[in-house]
Amino acid sequence: MPRKSAEPKPILMAFLDNLFRKKSIDDAINTAQNEEIHGAGGLDKNLSVRDLTAFGIAAIIGAGIFSTIGSASFNGGPAVVFLFIFTAVACGFAAFAYAEFASMVPVSGSAYTYSYVAFGELMAWIIGWALVMEYAVGNITVAVSWSGYFTGLCESAGWHISAWATTDYVSAHAGFDEASAMLKGGKTVADFSQSQQESYEAWQSAPRIGSLRTILDIPAIVMSILITALVYIGMKESKTAGNLMVVLKLIVVILVIIVGAGYVNVDNWHPFVPNGFGGVMAGVSSVFFAYIGFDALSTTAEECKNPQRDLPRAMLYSIIICTVLYIIIALVLTGMVSYKELDVNDPLAYVFQKLNLKWFSGIIAVSAVVAMAGVFLVFQLGQPRIWMTMSRDGLLPKRFSYIHPKFRTPTFATVVTGFFVVVPMLFIPSDTVLDLCSMGTLFAFVLVCGGVLKLQVQPNAPRGKFRTPYMNAKWIYPLGLLAGVAFLFSRYEADTKAWLANERQMYGVENLLHNIPESEMPGVQRFLTVRDSAGFAGVGGVVADYLEGLKAEDYNLTVAALPMPEEAKYESGWHLFKHKIPMWLFIFTCLTMAWLAFKHNLSLIPILGLVSCLYMMAQIPAKSWLGFFIWLVAGLVIYFGYGYSNSKLAKKRA
Repeated sequence: MPRKSAEPKPILMAFLDNLFRKKSIDDAINTAQNEEIHGAGGLDKNLSVRDLTAFGIAAIIGAGIFSTIGSASFNGGPAVVFLFIFTAVACGFAAFAYAEFASMVPVSGSAYTYSYVAFGELMAWIIGWALVMEYAVGNITVAVSWSGYFTGLCESAGWHISAWATTDYVSAHAGFDEASAMLKGGKTVADFSQSQQESYEAWQSAPRIGSLRTILDIPAIVMSILITALVYIGMKESKTAGNLMVVLKLIVVILVIIVGAGYVNVDNWHPFVPNGFGGVMAGVSSVFFAYIGFDALSTTAEECKNPQRDLPRAMLYSIIICTVLYIIIALVLTGMVSYKELDVNDPLAYVFQKLNLKWFSGIIAVSAVVAMAGVFLVFQLGQPRIWMTMSRDGLLPKRFSYIHPKFRTPTFATVVTGFFVVVPMLFIPSDTVLDLCSMGTLFAFVLVCGGVLKLQVQPNAPRGKFRTPYMNAKWIYPLGLLAGVAFLFSRYEADTKAWLANERQMYGVENLLHNIPESEMPGVQRFLTVRDSAGFAGVGGVVADYLEGLKAEDYNLTVAALPMPEEAKYESGWHLFKHKIPMWLFIFTCLTMAWLAFKHNLSLIPILGLVSCLYMMAQIPAKSWLGFFIWLVAGLVIYFGYGYSNSKLAKKRA
C-alpha cells in the first residue's frame, strides 16, 4: 500500500520537470517549416549577407553615435574610447555565441529559441519577456533621441515646438526637481545644462487639465506609429528603407570624421581620464546601448536566403565596422571641444554649431533623424518575430503568430509591439528606459553565452556549421581571476577593503544639495564664507560651483565639517549596500565560473562573454535592477496564467 506522504513528491517533481521541458533543435526547425507549409506561406525569404550586415549597422549606429555618446564622453572624457573597446570585445564574445546558435537553430526566435533548446521552457519564457525590453521598450530611447534631433531641426528652420511637447512627464518632473536644487544652491537658469533647461521649461510651461500637467513627446509618438506601419507592410519595403538609411548615415559619419579631424585640439585630450575608471564605467549603459542591435539579426533567420552561413558573418561584420567608427568619432568629438560640454542630447550637431559650422550641423541633424529611424525600424522588425515564435510554441495566443497572406509579416504582433512602445513613452523616463533596455539585452547575452557552455559539456548535443573558437579555460580563467583580485588589493587596497566592509560613503554634490533643507542653506553659505572666504567669493558665493571645484580630498574635509546632520552627508548601511548587490552577484558568478571552468574544461570565449556582460549589468543602478525584476515577475504571472498550460510541449506530454 503506497504511503500517503509520498504522493506530493511526484507532483512537485513533475511540476519542476515541466518548467524545464526542452525543445529539441529538430522540433524548433520543424515548427517553423510547418508554419510555412500549413500557414499563410511563411515569411518572405530575401535577405542576403549584405542586407543583414546593413541591418546590423542600421541597428547599431543610431542613438549611440548621435546622442548617447555625448553623455558617455561627459562622464568618461576622451578615455570613453576604452569603454567602447571593452564593450565591443564583450559584444564580440556574445556575438560568437549568437552566431553558433544561429547556425544551429535558424529560427526567428533569437535568444528565446536558443534558451528553449539549452535550458528549457521557463528560461526561454524569461528571456523572451526580457527581449521585450530590448526591442519594444528600448525603442522608446531611440524615439526620444530621434525627437531631440527632429526638434532641433525644426528650430533651425524657424518652427518652435514647445518643450512640454518633446519630453515625458516623469523626466520633466525629475529635471525640474534637479534644477530647483541647483537654484537653491545659488546657480541660475543660465547655469543649467541643455537637458535641465528643457525639463525646467517643460514643467513650467505645460498646459494643465485641472492640476495635471500635459507633457508628452509628440514627435516621438508620431514617428513610432509611422515606422510600425512600414514594418507592417512588408520585409522588402523595410529592407529597401533600411539600406538607404545605412548608406546615408555612413556617408555622414565619414564626413564628420574628415571635417572634424581638422578642428581637433589635442589639448582637449588632457586629462585623458579626468574622472578615473569610475567615470569611464559610468557611461556603460550609454555605450552598451550603442551596440544593441546586432543580436536583432537573429530574429530574421526565417527571412534569410542562407541563415546558417550569413547570420554569423553579418553579426561579426557589423560589430567590427561600427566599433572602428565609434572609436574614431569619440576621439574626434572629445578633441574638438572639452568633454565637459558634451552632456547634450545632440552632441554631433552641438559641436559643429559651436565651431560656427552651422551648415554642417544641419546636415548632421537631418542624417540623425534618418539614422535613428533606421534603428527603430530594425528593433520594430525584431520584437514581433519574438512574439511570433513564442506563439508558435503555445506560450502566447495563436493570434501572435498570424502571418498576413499579402504582406507576409506577423501583422498582429507588429501592432502589439507598436503599442508597447507608444504607451510607456507617455510616463517612463528616458534614462530609466535606457537602463532597462541594457538590462534586458545583457541578460539575453549572458544566457546565450551560458547556453553555448552548457552544450559544450553535452558531447552528444547537435552543433551547427559555425562554432565558437575553443580555448581551454581550465587554468587561464581561474589564474586570471586571482591576478585580478591581487591587482585590486595591491593597487586599490584601501578602497577595496572599504567597499567590502560597506564603510559609509560621502554623497556627491548633486545628492548633497538635495539633502540640504532650504532653511539651512544660509548657514552653509556662512560656513563656507568663514572657511574659505576668497575661494567661495571667487565663484560668486554659489555653493554648487564651490563644491564642484574642490579636489576629492578637500571636498571630503569640507563636507565633513558642514553644519548639517551626518545622514545628510553620508550614505551607509542598507542604503549603501543595496547598490552593491549587482556587483556581489557578479563576484559570485565569477567564482562559480572559475570552478566550472576547472572542472569541465570550458571554453574561454563564452566564459569571458558571460562575465563581461554580467559586469556591465552590475554597473547599472540598483533601481533599474528592481525595475527589471518587477518586469520579470509580471512576465511570470502571464506565463503561469497562460503559457504553462497552453504550451505545445505541455499538450504533447498530456
